[in-house]
Amino acid sequence: MSESISITDNRTGKTFEVPIKDGGISSEQWQKYLPGIWFYDPGLTTTAMTESAITYLDGDAGVLRYRGYPIEQLAESSTYLEVAYLLIKGELPNKDQYSAWVDDITHHTFIHENVRKRFIEGFHYDAHPMGMLVSAVAALSTFYSDAKDIFDPASREKQIVRLIAKMPTLAAAAHRFSMGMPFVYPDNELTFPANFLSMMWKVAEPHYKANPALVRAVDVLFILHADHEQNCSTTAMRTVGSALADPYSSAAAACAALYGPRHGGANEAVVRMLTDIGSIDNVQGFITSVKEGKTRLQGFGHRVYKNYDPRAKIIKAAADDVFAVTGRNPLLDIALKLEEVALNDEYFVSRRLYPNVDFYSGLIYQAMGFPVDMFPVLFAIPRISGWLAHWLELLNHEGKIVRPRQLYVGPEERKYLSMDQR
Repeated sequence: MSESISITDNRTGKTFEVPIKDGGISSEQWQKYLPGIWFYDPGLTTTAMTESAITYLDGDAGVLRYRGYPIEQLAESSTYLEVAYLLIKGELPNKDQYSAWVDDITHHTFIHENVRKRFIEGFHYDAHPMGMLVSAVAALSTFYSDAKDIFDPASREKQIVRLIAKMPTLAAAAHRFSMGMPFVYPDNELTFPANFLSMMWKVAEPHYKANPALVRAVDVLFILHADHEQNCSTTAMRTVGSALADPYSSAAAACAALYGPRHGGANEAVVRMLTDIGSIDNVQGFITSVKEGKTRLQGFGHRVYKNYDPRAKIIKAAADDVFAVTGRNPLLDIALKLEEVALNDEYFVSRRLYPNVDFYSGLIYQAMGFPVDMFPVLFAIPRISGWLAHWLELLNHEGKIVRPRQLYVGPEERKYLSMDQR
C-alpha cells in the first residue's frame, strides 16, 4: 500500500490524493490541485526546502549521522579532516586518499599577505573577531578570480581545499589582531587542530607544542560541529549559493548567519548565564525564575532535538580530559548541578528540554583559554566543511534559485494623494 494523504477542498468539494515520499509531500502536487495557496510557515520549521544525502538527524530519538555514520563513532575514532572528506566526497577516504587530502589542505593554510596586512589589520583595534572573519571570507573571492568558475570541477575542488585550510588561519589572525598580538604563520609540520592552537597561542618558541589532550579535544569539537542538517547558516549558504554565487561569498553569508546570537552565540550565552548564577547555591532559585518566565535556561532545548543532544553527551565526556590539563572550570559544577535539577523537574521533562551541544562546549573552550567572543568563530572553522558539502550538493542537483512566497497582509490598492492633500 502506497503512502499518501487525501485532501478535500471545501470550496469545491473536490478530493485529491497526494503521495508521501521520504516523509514529505511534493509542493508541485499541492499546487496542481490548489494553485495560488501557499503554506504559511514562519522560520520554515515544517518545510523541506531541499533533498539532501549529507546529514541524518532524528530529533526525537537523539540521533545524528554524517553520511550514515553515527556521530558517536566518528567522534571516537575519526579526525576532523577525515570527517570533512566524508562530508565533501560522500565516503570515508582510504589511506592514500586521506594522505593526499591532508597534504593538500596543509599546504593551503597560508593566506595572502594583503589579506592580513591590508584587510584584517585595517579593522579597528577592538573589532569583533567574528565580524572580521565574515569580511575576510568574503574578501577571499577577490583574491581568487577562478572561484567564479563554479561549474568547473577542478576549480571547485581548489576553492573547497582553500576554504577548509584557511579558516583556522583567518580565525587565529582575527583573534590575535583583536588582542594586539603579532600574526603567527601556519606550521605545516603540525596536524590541523595543533596548527590552529599554534597560531592562536604561540609566543616566541620556535615550535609550539600543544598538549595532546587539548589537540584531540579540538578535533572532537570540530567533528561535532562539522554539519547539522538545514540549520540557519547552512540555509544561508544554500540560499546564496542558489544564485550561483562563488563559494567565498556564499560562505560569508553563512558566517554572517552564524554571527547571530540565536545561532553561533548560543554557547556564549550559556557561559554568561552560568557566570551570572555564580554558585551552586543559586541554582534552585534560578530554576524557579525560569519556570516563572523571568529568565531563560540557556543551552537546554533545541529546534530539532526533543531528546538529549548526542553531541552534548560526547562533549560532556570529553570535558574531563580537558580539565585534567587546564584545571577544572569553576562553572562546570554549576552546569552539572543545573543539569541535575532540570532533568529531575517535571516542568523541563514534560517539555522535553534537554542539554544541547552548546551547554558544555563553551565551558571547554573557556577552560582552554578562548575568549567568549571567539566562540562563534570556533563554530565557523569546522562548519565550513558542512557548508561546502551542501553547496556542492546544491550545484550537482542544479537546484532552483531560492525564492519563497509570502502572504500579503498590507493595504489594498490606494490612490496617490499629493503632499498638500495628506
